[in-house]
Amino acid sequence: MRRLLLLCVLAALVAPPAAQADAVIDWSVNAQNAIFATAPTPHASTLSFAMVQGAVYDAVNSIDHRYEPYLDVPRAPRHSSQDAAAATAAFRVLAALYPPQLDTLQAEYDASLAGVPDGRAKARGIAAGEAAAAAMLAARANDGRLPAGTPYPFPLGTLPGEWRVSPPLTTPDPAWWLANVRPFMLPRADMVRTDGPNPLWSRGYARDVNEVKRIGAFDSTVRTPDQTTAAIFWQAQPLLLYEGVLRDLSARKHLTTAQNARLFAMVTLAAADGAIGCWNDKYFWRFWRPIEAIRTTTDPTWRPLFDPATATTPTLATPNFPDHPSGHSCLSSAVVHTLQDFFGTDRIGVDIVSPRFPGQPRRFQRLSDVLDEIIEARVWGGIHFRTADEQGAELGRKVARFERRHYFQRVE
Repeated sequence: MRRLLLLCVLAALVAPPAAQADAVIDWSVNAQNAIFATAPTPHASTLSFAMVQGAVYDAVNSIDHRYEPYLDVPRAPRHSSQDAAAATAAFRVLAALYPPQLDTLQAEYDASLAGVPDGRAKARGIAAGEAAAAAMLAARANDGRLPAGTPYPFPLGTLPGEWRVSPPLTTPDPAWWLANVRPFMLPRADMVRTDGPNPLWSRGYARDVNEVKRIGAFDSTVRTPDQTTAAIFWQAQPLLLYEGVLRDLSARKHLTTAQNARLFAMVTLAAADGAIGCWNDKYFWRFWRPIEAIRTTTDPTWRPLFDPATATTPTLATPNFPDHPSGHSCLSSAVVHTLQDFFGTDRIGVDIVSPRFPGQPRRFQRLSDVLDEIIEARVWGGIHFRTADEQGAELGRKVARFERRHYFQRVE
């Protein structure tokens, strides 16, 4: 219960006010609140965002007609209400995914529809949303998602290089099944397989170990105060960080309802496939974390910055899933490259807010600067080898490139 309350508070700290330009924006906030109220694992939650925003896109696009649909949904008349369509699609998907949130979602949905004038356009918009939600729920049925509490199936490692749970945590990844979920766009998750971690006998591995041992240590004397802040800053739900960025960019760029629907769908579907591809890769390699590598071979007392003794809320620890590749790098790279594709440039300044430092955004002049800092931050935190970060970023880039070539194309 305490964890649930904390996640709700964190979501509220970074979410902008609900009153926005259109139903796509409003329901991005409603979706964020509903999803994080269930205290999901960070990367598995991307699946829910993708389902919601993919349905919203199909509902709005079935009226707008300018782009190829994500799923096969019927076209709706152009004068149908896009707001009613977006609200209905989001509501129906969220209600199916999170029944305990139904009362709150119903009140939000009723408020959304109350703002749309009654008439044929509203009725047809609702029908478009219903059709899109039904298509999404059908498409994702039996896609590999498993219920909470499904037992962890892999043996924990005992030999050098093999992954095992790192202290102070004692139980393995509750969302291991993400590795076997059917992707949203990629034909197969393993088509973005990375080159893998460096062999234990290689110079590259030695460099990785020595770097994180030095700069990622709890008591590092070479890590700067800003690097410490950055490492802690980024340890938050990735889409909790990026959804705020999307809403900010929408307002700054004066995007229409249809443009918003396409933006949110492109980003969240890329993020979801980035997470799926990443987890598939993690459990292919099952490589140990820096804390195990360093304690086993050189310093049995070494601690990373991500240790419960570090002053931040919630507490920090080495994540309870394999090192390679970095999940944050996979997902963030998919997001960053998708934003570059959508806006046609890297030269977009963004402010990103983390629940760990409310009211203290980190500012970036280019989208690529965000990804560059994340790659460094995971080393500064002592939880990833640089190779895991860099190859994770490459995996995310491949996902975004596949999306650009095969989805959300303009209808000629």
